[in-house]
Amino acid sequence: MSEKKSPKYDFRGARFAGGFAETVKGDQIGGIQHNYAASEKQSLEDAALEIQRLLKLLEKTNPTATEAEQKAFVTAAIPPSLRQRVVGALQSGGRAAIEEFLDSPYVNVVMAIIKDWQSTE
Repeated sequence: MSEKKSPKYDFRGARFAGGFAETVKGDQIGGIQHNYAASEKQSLEDAALEIQRLLKLLEKTNPTATEAEQKAFVTAAIPPSLRQRVVGALQSGGRAAIEEFLDSPYVNVVMAIIKDWQSTE
């Protein structure tokens, strides 16, 4: 009988950005990887999707709302405790994290809203 080989590497729970190399020579770079704590990422995702949902709702009732009106509407609808969590999660994850969850027309507005929250806290 042939002997069962055990794997040389244990990749359980590993996260890759680019690839894997046993020996790296020169300037090989695998890529950029953003690691977020699961709860942080979930909190940021939930908040981003809620803000997007609110913006879509406002778009239906007031399609010509200015950015200032959009900010005011969303800020009034989101409780301060959630705003603080979003600001904290964004500082950890950055814009790339927000862009993962949102439809592109809403990214800039959502980022502007969160920046306002950062400056008022």
